[in-house]
Amino acid sequence: MTRKLEAGRKGPKSGRIKSAVIFLHGYGADGNDLLGLADPLMPHLPDTLFLAPDAPERCAGTPFGRQWFPIPWLDGSTEEAAAQGMQAAVADLNAFVDAVLVENALAPAQLAIVGFSQGTMMALETFPRRAEPVAGIVAFSGRLLRPEALEAEAMSKPPVLLAHGDQDPVVPFADMGLAGDALVQAGFETYAHVMKGTPHGIAPDGLSVALSFLKEKLPA
Repeated sequence: MTRKLEAGRKGPKSGRIKSAVIFLHGYGADGNDLLGLADPLMPHLPDTLFLAPDAPERCAGTPFGRQWFPIPWLDGSTEEAAAQGMQAAVADLNAFVDAVLVENALAPAQLAIVGFSQGTMMALETFPRRAEPVAGIVAFSGRLLRPEALEAEAMSKPPVLLAHGDQDPVVPFADMGLAGDALVQAGFETYAHVMKGTPHGIAPDGLSVALSFLKEKLPA
């Protein structure tokens, strides 16, 4: 049985929903942490609904925040608990996405995903394993958790934009290259952007590149 994800929402500016963007937040945050990104994006994507669900679990490391799954090196959980938590969260996220598509009469090709940190890990784990590809995935400052399984398990291959700060002390910058190599080998249309001098966050240049990607990949 899946857990219902509560989500904040903004837009669309035009009042007509022709596409949607789902933000997936990082470990210890919540949906509101990324929902503000809708404000600079909305004028350029006027027919887009923006949604930012809260992860299903309270965060052990940050009690007032949320987590998609435990992270052993941060909260002392076991690798088994982390793997089980991730799979449960994938099921929750899939149920949330299915409901969004039905409720707003959208096809997967009208939906894009923007993840940050653990939200990127969720995006790269979940969406290649859905039967129909979404319009695109923007993957900020995260990693591909099971690169060795991607090629065999991918059921769809949405385009992916990887963006990472080269001064990231939380998720090493090298993880962007590892994810990119696995995505390219598995046949994904893959783009990369280095946010120079940026620690663990989303720099203005990264958001600008993400906007260009979303405008190109979402239906006009």
